[in-house]
Amino acid sequence: MSGPHGWIILDKPRGLGSTQAVAAVKRNLRQAGYGKVKVGHGGTLDPLAEGVLPIALGEATKLCGRMLDANKAYEFTISFGEETDTLDTEGQVIARSDRRPPLAAVFAILDHFTGAIDQVPPAYSALKVDGRRAYEMARAGEEVELKTRQVTIHTLVPLPRDGGAGEDLWTSDSLPASAFATTAGRPDPYDPAAPLELAETVTLLTKVSKGTYIRSLARDIAHALGTVGYVTYLRRVKAGPFDQSQAISLDKLNAIGQGAPLEDVILPLEAGLDDIPALTLSPDSAQAVRQGRVLSGMPQEDGLYWARCGDVPVALVELSGGDARVVRGFNL
Repeated sequence: MSGPHGWIILDKPRGLGSTQAVAAVKRNLRQAGYGKVKVGHGGTLDPLAEGVLPIALGEATKLCGRMLDANKAYEFTISFGEETDTLDTEGQVIARSDRRPPLAAVFAILDHFTGAIDQVPPAYSALKVDGRRAYEMARAGEEVELKTRQVTIHTLVPLPRDGGAGEDLWTSDSLPASAFATTAGRPDPYDPAAPLELAETVTLLTKVSKGTYIRSLARDIAHALGTVGYVTYLRRVKAGPFDQSQAISLDKLNAIGQGAPLEDVILPLEAGLDDIPALTLSPDSAQAVRQGRVLSGMPQEDGLYWARCGDVPVALVELSGGDARVVRGFNL
């Protein structure tokens, strides 16, 4: 199959919706002369959020479902003292509190929100209630009752105020003894002798499972600290195997429509499969897999693999008891 197949990782700017981002990719590909290309995104990012938005082209769109299920990582800032109906800067203030939590208390409570937690999604979300979008009901002034769901917070750590060591923190699995201990000019809040510092805002990094709402997490952290709060800044720094180091700006995307080479920004289809092992097939075995046939007598361990012939992805296959069955084939 001709045409581009792979990933464009967009550093989505604030104010642009995910659907608009997909439309921008389609428009630039069309202007570049690629004609009609199948395009999809790997996980909605709110218009007020910024950061990593994986956009799949061609056969890579078959992997969008896997991307939706993947873990994501975010930087976000909570502002204490007010809560809005949208839990971000777009909404109206619905609650106020004079309490500002001690910075050390903020850090101490993060462990309580790490692991499997129960969470009520925001009323202003795209979830459906009786067939209608929750945000449409909320905007119409209707009562929105969303069910509690269980999500997993793999990592939740403070971002050092010098902005350093961010990636090291969100790829770690536990809260460091003190993320601030090496920050110049700042007392270590874990030191009992350090002066008490109250937090107007705090910026955190988190790695979460699918279905996690960062706005709800911020609300619940504030409530647990005896105050209210909302998200003033939200950036996705990682989505599945893709991180912000691979992301391109909107300007660089628009340059494609003006003649810049697509190969400078597109990642191969298999870049979306970095989290699973590859399975190298002979040409005969690859042909059998393309025909949907089961391969028997495979020595590899059970699990999901991406099968390839040379450098060409052939299919996602599931190995069980020595048999490899096609989960999703690629028409390349």
